[in-house]
Parts: sequence; C-alpha cells; structure tokens
Amino acid sequence: MNPYMVLNRLGMRLAILPLMTAAFFATTDAAANIYAFKDDNGVTHFSNLPHLDKRYKLVYKIPTAPQFRPNAWSATGPRVVDIEKLVPIIANAARLNGLDAKLVHAVIRAESGYNENALSPKGAIGLMQLIPATAKRYGVVNIYDAAENISGGTRYLRDLLKMFNGNVELALAGYNAGENAVIRAGNRIPPYPETMAYVPKVLSFYRSPEVSRF
Repeated sequence: MNPYMVLNRLGMRLAILPLMTAAFFATTDAAANIYAFKDDNGVTHFSNLPHLDKRYKLVYKIPTAPQFRPNAWSATGPRVVDIEKLVPIIANAARLNGLDAKLVHAVIRAESGYNENALSPKGAIGLMQLIPATAKRYGVVNIYDAAENISGGTRYLRDLLKMFNGNVELALAGYNAGENAVIRAGNRIPPYPETMAYVPKVLSFYRSPEVSRF
C-alpha cells in the first residue's frame, strides 16, 4: 500500500502527510517527533526526519508511552470502560456519515482524550471539543452528551472532508482552526503552530495500535 494515502471503508481517498514514512505511523511509542517548515512557495512540509533539511523545526513531540488523554482539559481522566462505552456510538456516527471510525477516534483522542466533560480554555466542549456556534450549527442541544457531541463533530468532519475534496489534512486543519482559515491560507494548512502540530498528531493517532484496536 502507498504509505501516503489510505482508503476508508467507503473508498474515500485520505491524503496523508507526504514526507512521513510508513514506519512513522506504525506506533506512537517510538520517539518520532514531528518537524515542519514552509518553503518559498508557501507549502508546509512535515517530517519525522529533521536531518533531511535544516529548515525543519519541532512542532509536535510524540509521547514516548501510550496515552489516552493527550489533550484532556480535566484533571479527572476517563477509565478504559468509559472508552469502550463510546465505541458503538462512534461506530454508528461514522457509519451514518461515511467516515472511517478510526479517524473519528483519532480526533476524539486528540481533542479531549475521551473525556466527555472536557472544557478547553477557548470554550470548546466535550468529546469532540465543539464550540457553541458549531454545536448550534449541527443541532446539538446538550453539548456534553456523548452521542450528541459525537454526532455534531462527526457531521462537521464529514462536511470538511467534502469541502476539501477528501483531503484529510485540510479537513483536520479546518476542524482545528476553522474552514475559513484553511481557505484564507490558499487551501493549505494555516501557519498556526497549534494547527501545524494538530494535523500530524491526529494522523499519528489514526495509525496507532491503540486506535486501530477499535
């Protein structure tokens, strides 16, 4: 399989960061940090091999041990049973919206660490860290409710993938920074440090053994 492209179960092409190797996605246990730089044409390049170009700068440090709460905002973390409870909800939302359930898991893992009560300093709420405006846009009444939050977040991710022609990098960038930020950047990942780190982080979770088991 081409390590730079994956297919979900409905055949949607998902573009994976082009400079990363298949070995990079094999596990999050490896000390394979993510580096990036923007070239003279405004294209952002990512790699786990910074020696390939002296312009690479560290944008995300991969954890050295498996974690389920990499970005949770609460001091109280979920138990494994809490994650298992969410599996059928995520699977159903992914099926209804034509998405790979593993991608939804990866977003949830990056956004909230599976913490239903997560609240970010910027006001994003719940498992998929919906801001109130996005929740309202997708008819989410109780933003802390797992099923409603996942439904709203999954539909938003579906719409972003459609908007950016199945390009998962841009869809994830839009999920983090907003679709207008991606459009303003010329349909490229916006040059925000948080977003530049977020996209490869979600993709690393997508290919991790922890998410693959779901």
